[in-house]
Parts: sequence; structure tokens; C-alpha cells
Amino acid sequence: MLMIYNRPGFLEELTEQERTALFGEVDAIMAELSESGELVGGAALADPSLTKTVVGRDGQPAVTDGPFLEAKEHFAGYLGVDCETEERAVEIASRWPDVKYGGYMEVRAIMQESGTEM
Repeated sequence: MLMIYNRPGFLEELTEQERTALFGEVDAIMAELSESGELVGGAALADPSLTKTVVGRDGQPAVTDGPFLEAKEHFAGYLGVDCETEERAVEIASRWPDVKYGGYMEVRAIMQESGTEM
């Protein structure tokens, strides 16, 4: 799983030309992954202001608005990829254009049903 983190609003800070270039890079990577068969799926996530967080309080679930992260970045989306090696997943994440604009990608293996693969 390649998890995409970036700053809310960073796209609005880019020029139209920069946004077009960024989305062009995303499209190129997605086409490459589709063609190679490595793309399993993925999605962008809605703005963090629309988030509900469920936490336990006094043994009961409590629902609050928003993610309460102590970070400037938010979880913006994800890609599921099926790669031969961890190095290949890291290479894909390193090319993701959000990284150039201060975002980051987290690469994490998905546990299989047995839960022993890592």
C-alpha cells in the first residue's frame, strides 16, 4: 500500500501550469502501473474537514469532527500495488509528484489472511 500524505490546500498554491504538470505525472505513473499489471487500485480521499473521528471515551464510542493529527499533512489517498519487491514499491512512491511539493508517501505491506507476511 502506498499511502499519500500532503498539506491541505497545496494544490491551490500551484500555478495552473504546475497543476497540469503534476496531474500529468500522476496520469503517466498510473498508466505505467496499469500496463505493467502492478496497479491493484487506489483513490483520493475527501478534504479532511469532512472527516469524522471515532474514539473511545469512558468505554463508549465518541464521534468528533475532523482528524486530530499533530501534523501539517493529512492522509490524502492511496494506491494498492502488487510489486515483485519492496524496492519497486519504494521506487514508485519516490516518483509520486506530491513528494516534490512537501508531501510524502508511506510504503507499507498489506498483511495476507494468515497475518504472518511482512
